[in-house]
Amino acid sequence: MMGASLRSLALAAVLAAPAVAAAQTPRPAAAPAPTAATLSLADAIQRALANHPRVLAAADAAAAARAVTTESKATRYPTIFGSVTGVDALVNSRIAAGGLNNPVIFDRYSNGVTVAQLVTDFGRSGDLVQTAALHQQAREQDVNAARADVELQVTAAYLGARRAQAVLQVADDTVAARQLVVNQITALAQNQLKSDLDVSFANVSLGQAQLLQLEAQNGVQARFADLAAAMGERDATIYTLVDPDDAAPAPPPVPDLTPLLASAMSARPDLLSVRADWSAALHFASAQGELSRPAISFAAAAGITPYHQDTLTDRYAAAGINVSIPIFTGHLFGAEHAEAVARADAESQRVRDTENRIAHDIRVAWLQAGAAFQRIALTSQLATQATRAQDLAQSRYDLGLSSIVELSQAQLNATEARLEQANARYDYAAALALLRYQAGQRP
Repeated sequence: MMGASLRSLALAAVLAAPAVAAAQTPRPAAAPAPTAATLSLADAIQRALANHPRVLAAADAAAAARAVTTESKATRYPTIFGSVTGVDALVNSRIAAGGLNNPVIFDRYSNGVTVAQLVTDFGRSGDLVQTAALHQQAREQDVNAARADVELQVTAAYLGARRAQAVLQVADDTVAARQLVVNQITALAQNQLKSDLDVSFANVSLGQAQLLQLEAQNGVQARFADLAAAMGERDATIYTLVDPDDAAPAPPPVPDLTPLLASAMSARPDLLSVRADWSAALHFASAQGELSRPAISFAAAAGITPYHQDTLTDRYAAAGINVSIPIFTGHLFGAEHAEAVARADAESQRVRDTENRIAHDIRVAWLQAGAAFQRIALTSQLATQATRAQDLAQSRYDLGLSSIVELSQAQLNATEARLEQANARYDYAAALALLRYQAGQRP
């Protein structure tokens, strides 16, 4: 009993020695570290929506589609243009070759205006206008789809960076704790209270922790590069990531899948885009079917001829109606209508495929979110139990009741449990973001 008491007192003195020495040793003042700029998730999304090339390209495509709609509406309005003509001709000359007509050429100078207006083509122009307008709606939905995709990518990259920082914090804490154990066991070995084998095992555990720390540091750099790419930026910057919901408990996913499916089928911009393209294809097929109908147009011209030969008057004016009736076009119109109908059918199948894909994706995202939510509680329990087991293993080892192998295994289990806990939290946040995206809900 007396020997055991002396051994315990010696062990406590050796364990306390590094801490006392550290407290008595003066440390130089550390230089203040540069403060990284802060970045919240909302700020990252806002910057991405303002700068990302995909969003800007989709907006340009929508602007082009709006211009096409304006172009297609031009047939509803009259075309007015002015003309100035001056001719100096040979006396009594005519155009005698190069055409079926044989007009007389007069010396003259004339100014005038010509007006042309389509009266009706029996619905074809209206269908073409609707086709362009629906394509415009599709391209505008493409903008919303691009924005939603970029928001999801930024959210995933932001959460990935935060997770990498959390993993680095675990690695730093692990290195510090195992370095302390190495110092203590080395001191005990120097006093013949521990073996060199214990020192070797402790150094192995420290080396593993340092490898984890190195990987975590590289992971942080890589995840911030991902975040920069997601925001549409070329240079990667290390930010201090902040979020007001850090301390808030994670909300559970919705218990019923039905409202999510209904939301996705009514709000997903990519689905709305393909539906608009399908409607546009139907209107275009209708327009192509109206090619065989006649077209009625009106034209008028008026002007003055201040300089002319005696055979001409000082003014001129004319107006007329033209009716164009297709009789035979070599089956061209029929083939164009058949092509448009087939393309409309293909667009309808594209809509079906998109709906099926969305239904599948949202079910998978919902299941993943539920599993990720359950994983938070399980990893939290695992981390608590692993920490308690590590403390007990450390106490048993300090009292000489267990080997260094038991302590090393307990340290490894505690580190893995903390890593799983950090990963579970951010995996669930990413799963919720994906579920909202699949349901067509903006963050």
